[in-house]
Amino acid sequence: MLLLGCIKEVSDYELVVSLPNGLSGFVPVTQISDAYSKMLSKQVDQGELLEDLNSLPDMYSPGTLVRCIVTSVEKSADGRRSIKLSIDPRKVNKGLNASALASGMLLSGFVSSVEDHGYLIDIGVSGTHAFLPRQKAQNYIKAVKRGKWPDLKIGQNLNCVIVEVKNEGRVVRLSIDRSEVAASLATERQNWTLSNLLPGLVVKARVQKVAPLGIKVSFLSSFTGIVDFMHVDPEKSMNYSSDQVIKACILSVHPTSKVVRLTLRQSFLHPGGSPNQLSNDRMGAVVEESTVKAFYKQFGAIFELDDGTLAFARLKHLSKNRKSFKPGAFKAGCKHKCRIIDYSLMDEMCIISLKYRVIEARFLQYQDIHAGDVVQGKVLALRPIGMQVKVTDGIRGLVPSMHLADVILKQPEKKYNIGDEVQCRVLECNPEGKKLILTLKKSLVQSKLPVLSNYEDAKPGLITHGFVVCAKEFGCIVKFYNDVKGLVPKNELSSEPISCPDKAFHDGQVVKVMVLKCEPQQERLLLSFRLSSKPAPEDKKKCTPKKKQEVKYQIGEMVDVKVLKKKRNGLEVSILEDEGNVIAWIPTVHLSDFVVNCKLLWHCLQEGDVLPRVMCLSDKGEHITLSRKSAVISAVQEEQVVRSFSEIQPGMLLTGYVRNVMPFGVFVEFPFGMTGLAPKVSMSDKFVTDTKDHFVVGQTVIAKVMSIDEEKQRVLLNLKVSECSSGDSAAESFALLNQYFKEMKEIRNLLRRRGEPSMAQGLCELVPGKELQLVVQDVKEDGSALFSGSCVTGLTVTATRYHLGDKNIVPGEKTKALVLHVDALTSRVYVSLHEELLKQRPKQVCVHGSQRTPSTLPSCST
Repeated sequence: MLLLGCIKEVSDYELVVSLPNGLSGFVPVTQISDAYSKMLSKQVDQGELLEDLNSLPDMYSPGTLVRCIVTSVEKSADGRRSIKLSIDPRKVNKGLNASALASGMLLSGFVSSVEDHGYLIDIGVSGTHAFLPRQKAQNYIKAVKRGKWPDLKIGQNLNCVIVEVKNEGRVVRLSIDRSEVAASLATERQNWTLSNLLPGLVVKARVQKVAPLGIKVSFLSSFTGIVDFMHVDPEKSMNYSSDQVIKACILSVHPTSKVVRLTLRQSFLHPGGSPNQLSNDRMGAVVEESTVKAFYKQFGAIFELDDGTLAFARLKHLSKNRKSFKPGAFKAGCKHKCRIIDYSLMDEMCIISLKYRVIEARFLQYQDIHAGDVVQGKVLALRPIGMQVKVTDGIRGLVPSMHLADVILKQPEKKYNIGDEVQCRVLECNPEGKKLILTLKKSLVQSKLPVLSNYEDAKPGLITHGFVVCAKEFGCIVKFYNDVKGLVPKNELSSEPISCPDKAFHDGQVVKVMVLKCEPQQERLLLSFRLSSKPAPEDKKKCTPKKKQEVKYQIGEMVDVKVLKKKRNGLEVSILEDEGNVIAWIPTVHLSDFVVNCKLLWHCLQEGDVLPRVMCLSDKGEHITLSRKSAVISAVQEEQVVRSFSEIQPGMLLTGYVRNVMPFGVFVEFPFGMTGLAPKVSMSDKFVTDTKDHFVVGQTVIAKVMSIDEEKQRVLLNLKVSECSSGDSAAESFALLNQYFKEMKEIRNLLRRRGEPSMAQGLCELVPGKELQLVVQDVKEDGSALFSGSCVTGLTVTATRYHLGDKNIVPGEKTKALVLHVDALTSRVYVSLHEELLKQRPKQVCVHGSQRTPSTLPSCST
């Protein structure tokens, strides 16, 4: 497919090209031209730089229009498509032959040779010798390069107009004079055909039909094409009429369908021009009010921003997910908050997003990231050189092998899995080269010491963290951020003499150093491992955790904590990320989504235990509340939450927890402080006599928004199971049951370490579905029975009258029984003697959650 593109970024190895409809493609350095590729090969063979070989940044600049051909479309592991392009004239102009060449044609050409009287130009037509006289190039060189180069360079891309054709196209004379190029127009006498029609040609077109999604036009007598809604002239909008004659520029030609797309935008109607660009300060800007100009249900919406410019939001960027999308909110004139996430040079439009997580995102492009920043990422791939991490949709980073942990990992795949969330610190960021180097060393990520990212900040006496990159006989070289490094001489390695530094220190070792001397101009830094004898301020803080918070935690932020004290209704913990200096609170009801597990976990946990990945629920002044409820954590991380009353819409399904149980209904609280009421009639599919029989405070629930009262800021909810399922009840139930078993496994592990050896071992081994050999100990008046056995020593084992089945048992009798439930708090085990359960035992329950679970398991109240 042939396309007109605009160079967006230039590096030594590729051109990033903006394509129509907000797409981007890549031109490798080997796909510029045949002459340039031969020079590259020659340089590689000789192993030294060639004087007449110029780099891509020397020859190309952003804003230049180029003709491209798609060579391949590849799909990456994360589902993103990569469009590979070529601007080689042998591929772009392959539809042309010598006999088809005519005066006035506008073609792409590349300088292949510099001669005494001019230049040989490669226009990609076999058997044709194209020559550009020197006088036809002087005005171009002066205007474009401002006299910087006396000559055009091999590999340079040019818009060429054919001035003269000789010997049936075997010899052509060209011009690149800007006025001649700008005035060029494709005409019928040039005999263009669908097989050789090129993007970038300007034509006179006649309007055939005007439709909501664009305009159908005819041109060059027999050709038809389409101008889509993004490429009409914004000043004229849709004020076009049938039979109107207009100038248009060809944007693309599809090779098989022969569909031709054109643009009516003024910047493209004069060849050799450049599209309008976006000012740097607008990229990433948040626009409080953007107005909907038009909505296209298959594509997205056109908006007018606060400065009057137009912007486009793709369908997927109009709402956080497909379920929450409401077409009615995008009628012409509606206003929305948005953020500029990109700019399409070929469409001359900002690309925007209305997603809350994008608007609030800390990082949008590489320019937003600085050395020393702590970022959250997702593991994309593990390579021999290190780990590839996805920071955002458009930002990727590399964690070198040395930085995967505080120690060198021989088998990193055992510690990290694809998709794992990781917290990294930025070591180096180069926005121009899109290079981001990260570290996972906890000592660096969690360090509270100043970040040293330039030599100017290295003042004598500064104490900071760095890492060893070289240990030699003369001392150690320590590296910091942004490639800042310094020397620790042998006499400053320790207060005691060290004869072999390479044996005392290893590459990658995190060290605390003090700056002795710095010469910023020479980039010299002298360091010492011998810190001041006076205790550093951070050392004084390690005595006792403080309750006054100095660091604000965001709701949804994940932290690791250590249990300090057990109180009647919760756990007092310290946040490890702040080196234990910040105290927080986990209410007992927030230890789990499951009420029974909350009490069990509180009972099993002890002071000093570490709880990983606990979420900040609120940070009000000196009071930080945390939660371990996995359903609530998932809702926040997946953006299935509302952050303000204005975001609440009837029909939404929200995950929350019971705040209060009243005789008239249940109050439910959601993350970010929103609350709602589920009236008594909407609490359950069954008739509710007493609300306390159905819900308890702290219970995790999924609630459906019934209605909202904006004036009184009230929300009415529905907690009926039949109303609160997202559709796949079996899958939801399975996930809940699986989470329950995971927590039970965690509790059993705690019991093994904490309980009486024999009793704890017994409780841990007794899981639902296990078959036991028991002896009847007693049969009570109510029909229930007590049992004993070597596998249940110290435990109370009981079966209700119903679960004795038809058996008439007597004390001393041996029998088989199936474990139904284990209450670790009371050390009670409930069993059944039913034959049908014993026979079906292997198919009923699997403690690892690998068997099917009943679809009737409640999905809205766990």
